[in-house]
Amino acid sequence: MEFSGRAALVTGASRGIGRAIAVELARAGAAVALVGRDAAALEESADACRAAGGDRVEIVRADLAEQSAVDTAVRTALGAFGRVDFAIANAGISIDGLILRLRREELDRQIDVNLKSAVYLAAAVAKPMLRQKAGSIVFISSIVGLSGNPGQSIYALTKAGLLGLAKSLAKELGSRGVRVNAVAPGYIETAMTATLPEAAKAQYLNTISLGRPGRPEDVSGVVRFLCSDAAAYVTGQTIVVDGGLVMA
Repeated sequence: MEFSGRAALVTGASRGIGRAIAVELARAGAAVALVGRDAAALEESADACRAAGGDRVEIVRADLAEQSAVDTAVRTALGAFGRVDFAIANAGISIDGLILRLRREELDRQIDVNLKSAVYLAAAVAKPMLRQKAGSIVFISSIVGLSGNPGQSIYALTKAGLLGLAKSLAKELGSRGVRVNAVAPGYIETAMTATLPEAAKAQYLNTISLGRPGRPEDVSGVVRFLCSDAAAYVTGQTIVVDGGLVMA
């Protein structure tokens, strides 16, 4: 699973799972484009990539809810590296709330960031990947997209949408060697989950078979596999990384 001579683009790369994925791919030898809005946090991610051995790192500030910004990010990566082999759609937000209190702006923002940005990324990288006759697109979804969760109906909607998107694009692009998969993390210790009430954290820990919360690195290793030639015959799949929290 060595990626020397290959290039990756990771959205939401400023922290948490996105940063861990970028570092994992950089450690494997890939050039990495880090895409997000927080310039200072992206610099920290870039430093982490370099510390892991990555010698080709590009920072791209972008509001991923805008298609033009996503297109620009992909063009920047292509200009810097000459190719994009791996595209990881990790950007995401969660605005919790009961459906009876739904606010239109919260609905739109989650759909824009969690779902539309992934569609924009896939559309932008599809052309260069098809020309290369190779590529791997990975959508970072959530177990909430599989199981649902009270108070997270819109978040679940967007994360479930990524699963259908992965399956459809796998069929659409597979004949030209482009693979599309999704990863559904469970309770992973990140800034997003740090705000969970202690009672909710305890409930998760009591349910997780492995008895511990996940780490961003638990997810990044799976993404590295999906990008690698070891997964050359894997497409249209959802890989659950939850320590046994949800079992179908």
